[in-house]
Amino acid sequence: MKSSYPKIVIVGGGAGGLELATQLGHRLGKKNRAQIVLVDKNRTHIWKPLLHEVATGSLDSSLDGVVYSAHAAKHGYQFQLGTFFDLDAENKLIKVAPITDDMGKLLLPERQIKYDKLVIAVGSVSNDFNTPGVRENCFFLDSHQQANRFHHALLDSFTRVHQSESINELNIAIVGGGATGVELSAELYHVTELLKIYGLSKMTKEKLNIHLIEAGPRILPALPERIATSARRELSKLGVNVMENTRISEANAAGFVTAEGKLIEANLMLWAAGVKAPDFIKNIDIFELNRANQIMVKANLLSTTNDDIYVIGDCCACQQADGSFVPPRAQSAHQMAQCVEKNILHELKGKPLDSYVYVDHGSLVNLSQFSTVGSLMGNLTKNSMFIEGKLARLVYISLYRMHQQAIHGTLKTMTLWLAEKVMRVVRPRMKLH
Repeated sequence: MKSSYPKIVIVGGGAGGLELATQLGHRLGKKNRAQIVLVDKNRTHIWKPLLHEVATGSLDSSLDGVVYSAHAAKHGYQFQLGTFFDLDAENKLIKVAPITDDMGKLLLPERQIKYDKLVIAVGSVSNDFNTPGVRENCFFLDSHQQANRFHHALLDSFTRVHQSESINELNIAIVGGGATGVELSAELYHVTELLKIYGLSKMTKEKLNIHLIEAGPRILPALPERIATSARRELSKLGVNVMENTRISEANAAGFVTAEGKLIEANLMLWAAGVKAPDFIKNIDIFELNRANQIMVKANLLSTTNDDIYVIGDCCACQQADGSFVPPRAQSAHQMAQCVEKNILHELKGKPLDSYVYVDHGSLVNLSQFSTVGSLMGNLTKNSMFIEGKLARLVYISLYRMHQQAIHGTLKTMTLWLAEKVMRVVRPRMKLH
């Protein structure tokens, strides 16, 4: 029998999708005004800006993640595990791939999930620009599974250098001078300093060689130049070899090959140069897309081709008044989730929809325990204020607390903060397994 209230399906439990499911669960799900379903291919959520800390072991995803099923039970929505790969817009059905266990045994066949309103929030993946050898030889940081794989390889490398009499260095090459590459570079030096506490004293920071490779004229190209200059200075102090104006033409087992044919030797290679929406979006073939596979939307965040489908987050191509697209940032996803929440409530009440306007609150780059730099956008002027040091670090941490507050509420966020303080006393400062 058909339900008398609408079914709202949200695909993707990232920053925007999880926040939206939580708020709609409170406003509609708990009040039996709508059925809210969140679909994600993972069982747990990790805030994507923290994946570089998972990769280095500074953050334990098994302890710091949000379990979707448990969270759903408390916040008025349902969770379904599965990988979205196609949709039937005419019949309002999304298609979810079969689920198998670690041994390849089928747990669930391919499924179809009916919706009245669909919100696509599947995020983004790294864009290798079809560079030869990248997929075969590089690590990526698109998910906590990929971050964990890099972490295990990093621990193996630390152990090899520590226990070997002949290996005296560890070369790590990171392609992409955006926030991920910059923050990961600093975090790697931080965890290397911690190794002596845990018995790996022969793997010192002097044996660590990090090459941060950027094709453009400077790192952090999307941020103000003053932030990039300050970050570059701090990275150089740590010992990072910042290589700007360096385009990679190939990756192989030995390292990266530049456009000039020079080999940058590396034991570990990570690709963090640019993002795009997942390729399956292009295969669905009902959306208008931009060059990065992102789905084009109208001002109200409905797709340009279907008024039953909203799009938010990194996979959303929302064009601004000046012709540029809203940048793929956590603050964008947060604001989009708020806009779609309002618009879904408006639709249920027969009210006109709001337009989404991106508000840039500034940008921050956290260089682990060494420094934090960034800019804050003023409310009274259009100018930005450059900040660094402890103030910038405080603001950076507050961004994560805002995300926690959106998905947990104020009381639990404060409880989590206190729990983290206590756990620092009993937990290792880095994950060693």
